[in-house]
Amino acid sequence: MKSAIRLRFAWLAFAAMVAAAMLYTLTPTNSVSAQQNKQKEQKPKEQQPPKKDAEGETLKIGTQLVNVLFSVQDKQNRYLNDLKQDDIEVLENGQAQPVFVFKRELDLPLTMAILVDVSGSEQYTLPLLKDAGGRFVESVVRTGKDTVSVIKFEGEATVMQNLTSNPARVRKALEEIAFTAAPPGGVFGGTTPPINGGSRQGGTSLYDSVSATCTDMLAREPGRKTIILLTDGQDTTSRIKLDEAINEALRAEVVIYSIGIADPGFGGVNEGVLKKLCESTGGRAVFPKRHRDLDDAFAQLEQDLRQQYLLAYEPKNDTSDGTFRKIEVKLKNKTDKEAKELKVRHRKGYYAPKG
Repeated sequence: MKSAIRLRFAWLAFAAMVAAAMLYTLTPTNSVSAQQNKQKEQKPKEQQPPKKDAEGETLKIGTQLVNVLFSVQDKQNRYLNDLKQDDIEVLENGQAQPVFVFKRELDLPLTMAILVDVSGSEQYTLPLLKDAGGRFVESVVRTGKDTVSVIKFEGEATVMQNLTSNPARVRKALEEIAFTAAPPGGVFGGTTPPINGGSRQGGTSLYDSVSATCTDMLAREPGRKTIILLTDGQDTTSRIKLDEAINEALRAEVVIYSIGIADPGFGGVNEGVLKKLCESTGGRAVFPKRHRDLDDAFAQLEQDLRQQYLLAYEPKNDTSDGTFRKIEVKLKNKTDKEAKELKVRHRKGYYAPKG
């Protein structure tokens, strides 16, 4: 009986302590103190530069970082692989930016779309392109890490293989690509033009195909995003202009590389278009002189993909106005003569977030 009474008194004492604690919490004095503490917590903290995790990856703090992949070559097309952060500076609209990340990029996953021109000007080159492209994929793609898609285009673009990390599927998709014959000729010997935006079969919609690949397939993908473009650079039926295609690639942060080649007798390769399309996004165009040079051309693109640096900076201009910001990566500690003999390849800018 005494034991039960002691337990009852102990329980009552505990309940009284809890009630007192609750009463203290609800007093006006403590409420004001809590509000003050809350206000202290809500005071903005000084912005700190991005930190890195144990693996060296940048941890996002504050404004979104701008990532820039770039490579440097000398006059003999040799890559500079020993650059340090002190050797470079990055400017946005002419203003120097603090670099928070700088490293050789050897392991970032690669997301690649191979666009193959199947219009009439590529009819006899197509088998060689497909074969060399298959060997390129098997050499570059790391199974389980990188992803590749295959798209053929003429008047319209058709996905032959969605993004996959299986090189065998990519090779199979390339093998299944076939030349698309133009429709019967018109009265004056040319192909029948589309009416009211109808079928564009027999044409070449290069700009439309690049734009659609960037916006519909690559824009939301992580890692390095690349288009490998196999074409003569001739566009006949796109609804958008070259500059619009470039802008879509910049918005999606896609780097475009191209192998410019065509069948003899079809007007040659439009080198100016391919150079502008590629160099504006940080890539480059390669122009093999003979069909047997295709493997060498693909090897040059493979080298580009393996010889890149990555830098990241937090823009001083953090206004979300959707405007285009010009990017320049410059080499320091070089004489004017040395700088002129070096080619720095990177995307020419980006579009700021809007809203």
